[in-house]
Amino acid sequence: MAQHYEQQYLDLMQRIWAEGNERSDRTGIGTRSIMGTMLRFDLAGGAMPLITTKRVYWKTATRELLWFLTGDTNIRPLVLQGVKIWNEWPHARYVKESGDDIELDDFVQRIADDETFAERWGDLGPVYGKQWVDWPTFRYRKDGLYEPGEGINQVEQVVDSLRNNPGSRRHIIEGWNVAQLEQMALPPCHKTYQFHVEGEGDEAQLNCVLYQRSCDVALGLPFNLWSAALLTRMMAQQTNMQPGELVWMGGDTHLYLNHEHLITQQLSREPQGKPTLEIVRRPESIFEYKIDDFLVHNYAPHPPIKAPVAV
Repeated sequence: MAQHYEQQYLDLMQRIWAEGNERSDRTGIGTRSIMGTMLRFDLAGGAMPLITTKRVYWKTATRELLWFLTGDTNIRPLVLQGVKIWNEWPHARYVKESGDDIELDDFVQRIADDETFAERWGDLGPVYGKQWVDWPTFRYRKDGLYEPGEGINQVEQVVDSLRNNPGSRRHIIEGWNVAQLEQMALPPCHKTYQFHVEGEGDEAQLNCVLYQRSCDVALGLPFNLWSAALLTRMMAQQTNMQPGELVWMGGDTHLYLNHEHLITQQLSREPQGKPTLEIVRRPESIFEYKIDDFLVHNYAPHPPIKAPVAV
């Protein structure tokens, strides 16, 4: 009997917790960490690497991906959809810079209610979406100075190159803009996506490699796997290909020390079922998908496990 696709994720979690190097980190919480990891998932037949040993809110992850594709960097559109995953970073900045020790929920409500406040305090800097669809450029002027040029839409370029030059080794979406890292609330963790076409014509399959420089395996990775697989499925649909394989590669792959209860509980559970994704509509472009375009079938996970986010 073939091993359940999720077992490799659980094995990675077990390995990190048992063998990882315990070390201090930016957040002050501490992690157990290993360097250089890989997971592989077959996306054929609608299969998705959706974790079942705890509930993963795939609609939340999908809304985040769609937000990335708009190029927006303000949390307000997410807040208005009930997506909470980015709230802690602007809240922490507000408390630090303003001296107002406002509760997180009150801060988020103010973001929702006050567009002017949100414009000032809800922006994350040039994070993922900005780099994906509007990578900044500069033109050299005759007087020796530089001026802003037209932004580069990497996603659009990759879709075009997949359609017209499928054998290229340059189908890459890059988030690591060295010049702007200090302006970002959080430098990109899932930083480099590379696409690869296998076969030709109707038999062509689209594979994706995601390199993640830093990975919170307990909280972040289930979202990252879903989002990367979803982006691959969307790219495949837009380029008339079949989804192939998602290869995930991690740099600093870690578990936070204050997630022990989550890790212990999740490792005690058995994966169950094989959920699939149906994309019910093909929009005109990669940028026009809506949340209602996606349906997940046969997803009956174990209950969610709550744990704090390290900011």
